Amino acid sequence: MYRKGSILWPGGKAPSDAHCDEDKRLAILAAHGVDALVDDPELQELVELAAKICAAPMALVTMVEEGRQLFLTRAGIDARETPRSTSFCAHAMLGSEAMEVCDAREDERFADNALVTGPPYISFYAGHPLISAEGAPLGALCVIDTVPRTAGLTGFQQESLGVLARAVMRRISQRRLGETAQEAVAVRDDYLQRMIDSVPGIAWSADASGKFDQINAQWEDLTGLPKPTTVEDWRAAIHPDDWDKALAAFEASLESGQPYEYEWRLKLSDGDYRWMLSRAVRIPMGKDANRWFGTVIDVDRQHRLSESRDLLANELSHRIKNIFAVVSGLVAIRSRGKPEVADFAAELNQTIRALGAAHDYVRPGHGKGGGTLSGLLADLLAPYGTAEQERFSVSGPGIKIGARAATPLALIFHELATNSAKYGALSCAEGHVTVTVEDDCAGGDDVCVNWEESARSCGIPDESEREGFGSRLLRMAVEGQLGGTFERTFSEEGLEVRIVFPRSAVES
Repeated sequence: MYRKGSILWPGGKAPSDAHCDEDKRLAILAAHGVDALVDDPELQELVELAAKICAAPMALVTMVEEGRQLFLTRAGIDARETPRSTSFCAHAMLGSEAMEVCDAREDERFADNALVTGPPYISFYAGHPLISAEGAPLGALCVIDTVPRTAGLTGFQQESLGVLARAVMRRISQRRLGETAQEAVAVRDDYLQRMIDSVPGIAWSADASGKFDQINAQWEDLTGLPKPTTVEDWRAAIHPDDWDKALAAFEASLESGQPYEYEWRLKLSDGDYRWMLSRAVRIPMGKDANRWFGTVIDVDRQHRLSESRDLLANELSHRIKNIFAVVSGLVAIRSRGKPEVADFAAELNQTIRALGAAHDYVRPGHGKGGGTLSGLLADLLAPYGTAEQERFSVSGPGIKIGARAATPLALIFHELATNSAKYGALSCAEGHVTVTVEDDCAGGDDVCVNWEESARSCGIPDESEREGFGSRLLRMAVEGQLGGTFERTFSEEGLEVRIVFPRSAVES
């Protein structure tokens, strides 16, 4: 509404009716934390610029509170606040447009105002409302003069005051957003810490050098020790027998950047120890910056269960090994004094010993030759060597053999060795067996074994000896049990056997 001595000119954002409710308005004002902006340098510069542009002796940034008008920054006036009842800005902030009072002494709203009739003797007032993002009126940016201005501000001055008012509001909102962001970060950090503390194990983080800066509450709950800040601080919590290897493994990971994984015993606050699985990974956090994040999880029950199973497996394995010895002994006893079965008994005992050798490759903690196919071949052929002459050679990569494959492999190569001792290269002093293991052969992911006998001086088996029970046994084991192929070639030089196995069959 226009009044005598007053001019309304287009302003900025209009107040929202919903937020003009005084309780809501005051709540939004409080959320801005404006007390922290009193004498804010940026707002002070804006106030002084407004005074210069408008050629006014006084300029203010005001916040209208419940009972007072607070001056955040001011120019040309010493007072810090005035009662709300005398506030011009309380009127200006409620308008949809900026407000000018050309002569307050002639304006019925302000003629009797103590600020008009007394210091600072306001005659001219121009105020631009400060409206929050929600639409709540908070106060105003205003300029004041002690003499009336019939023509009011120029168009340039009005526009400038509007621009400066928006800059003031951005500064006030920036403060609010900063506090809101800090509160959000604090809430998030608290949430994250609560989540980490609830993890059923120790969780930690460290910088690239291994300096620990975060560790959850489980550490103190389990160990009763202060939270560690260096690697050395962990020594008191780790079993002395495990410390050196665990430390070496962790330092190696710090050096290489590879994930860390190790089992060690943690000393609890009551003095007992429990097996833990410690894991950590390095995470890139930016240019030339990395951090380590790790966990320590209780695996005591699983560890002890595994130990019990290993103990049982070793006991069963030992008993099976004894069974081989007993059976071999029984064969020897039963065949004693019976020359007609002596050859059969000797061959049967050799087969039993071959099975025993194969069993060594599946016994927990007792694998020979590194548990490889080359190692098994060397063990099976060892009885045919002599101190004076090497009768065989085995070469090729150390391909691991699985528990299921060990027995059929032992039978296959025992049968080849037995046949060689009867009819081939191992049947005479000059003969020699060369075994070559090939990896990724036959154009795919297969394992090949070439068995070559140099047996020119030993004689070549006749046709009747080439397809007997032994050959059928070989084919059954190679093709039936391991899913491989078997090729045998006789020549004047001797014998060449090529066997191809799927890698999956050998390693299973």
